[in-house]
Amino acid sequence: MTDQKFKNYLLTAQKNEITEHFIYLKLAETIKDPHNQEVLRAIANDELKHYQYWKGLTKITVKPSQYRIKKYFLIAKALGLTFGIKLMENGEKQAQVNYERILRSLPDARFIKEDEEKHEKHLINLIDEEKLKYVGSIVLGLNDALVELTGALAGLTLAFQNTRIIAMTGLITGIAASFSMAASEYLSTKSEESNKNPLKSSVYTGIAYIFTIALLILPYLIFGNVFVALALTILFAILIILVFTFYIATAKEFDFKKRFLEMALISLGVAALSFGIGFLVSRIFNIQV
Repeated sequence: MTDQKFKNYLLTAQKNEITEHFIYLKLAETIKDPHNQEVLRAIANDELKHYQYWKGLTKITVKPSQYRIKKYFLIAKALGLTFGIKLMENGEKQAQVNYERILRSLPDARFIKEDEEKHEKHLINLIDEEKLKYVGSIVLGLNDALVELTGALAGLTLAFQNTRIIAMTGLITGIAASFSMAASEYLSTKSEESNKNPLKSSVYTGIAYIFTIALLILPYLIFGNVFVALALTILFAILIILVFTFYIATAKEFDFKKRFLEMALISLGVAALSFGIGFLVSRIFNIQV
């Protein structure tokens, strides 16, 4: 490796560190929770120490990437602090490759990579965020709505074969079920010994349920062909599972592929079973709407 090439690797690492320093610092300045502020400042200080170490080797002052600062700051504000930070840390594959290249020629810098992998991830996990505290309630609402309503709409599609009636029936069923699920979550949380607020838990569950049923029923309100509507409903269900599983897998460090396949197979399996039941019901009772 040439001296200039090695120096470029050092400068890239240096730029990453100072950029992440400012991202953590900016986030710390805009949140109200003192505990989270302390955690973010601690990580920011670590990033600054790493930057200064690289600067001691390169003897060059490097400016941070304003694009990355804005990008991850907006993601963290819109989608949650923990999600934004972990997305940033997990997404730096090129930075990890760069570190490996540097370590081949500079083994003494290994402490920085260890800080990134252990100390900072430990600090990130100390962040106390309400969205993640109630994620179980959101999962409950999403899962229940996906499984129940996707199955119900599939069954109604063959039983009625009228998009307006299917949409109306699904909406009434879905809203009633959302109230039921919210009430159940309230009672369940109240009986548990946890720091979660029962009312907030029920609200998160109810909102997640209603949001899901609105998306699943939408194709039946737009299209007149029941099979086109059903196909789009299933597609929306898969997209909801995909997006939410990615969010949870990133924020909670779960296995994305395993969780996605599990949720998708359950929802689609129930839909297929209900579709078959709807077909049998329409044939046995000769229902034509």
